[in-house]
Amino acid sequence: MSHDRGHPVSYGTRGSDGSELPSEPAFLAIGRILRPHGVRGEVRVEIHTDFPERFGVYRRVYLGSGHRPYEIEGHRFHQGKVLLKFREVIDRTAAEELRGQWVYIAVEDAVPLAEGEVYLHDILGLRVETVDGEELGEVADIIETGANPVYVVRGLQGEILIPDIPDVIETIDLGGGKLIVRLIEGLR
Repeated sequence: MSHDRGHPVSYGTRGSDGSELPSEPAFLAIGRILRPHGVRGEVRVEIHTDFPERFGVYRRVYLGSGHRPYEIEGHRFHQGKVLLKFREVIDRTAAEELRGQWVYIAVEDAVPLAEGEVYLHDILGLRVETVDGEELGEVADIIETGANPVYVVRGLQGEILIPDIPDVIETIDLGGGKLIVRLIEGLR
């Protein structure tokens, strides 16, 4: 399975209620800016794509919820992250202002989805319930791990961490806005 917000993630059943799936987003997240790197305006970016080599292909990305366009002047990989230099960011002070921003690409620049795949960012905000119909909350965040992502579900029971593994993820119903899980021992 792929494990990031900006590219496809394979799952089993989707849209089981027959409802129309949401339209494609205009942007896909491929990374998140962690902090400035050095004094010349580079930023250290946590990679959220299975295709990190594409950072060398992209000339324009979009930052933050407003999707402001930025031109990539250069990139290099360093300690499992990518360092990006934007034309518009000339020093560490300007780079600091970008801390925490998501890095997006236009959807037309993304690697195409294969049949039976969804983008991981589509999981954010889904209601989560068990196969027995118990409401657990909503997917509020996704933690990247070495093996698989973990969905942070927040609800009346507090926070529950749900691993993205076949034994737990039963159904992703994008049309119905819900994720159905089979809780295994130790998840509560």
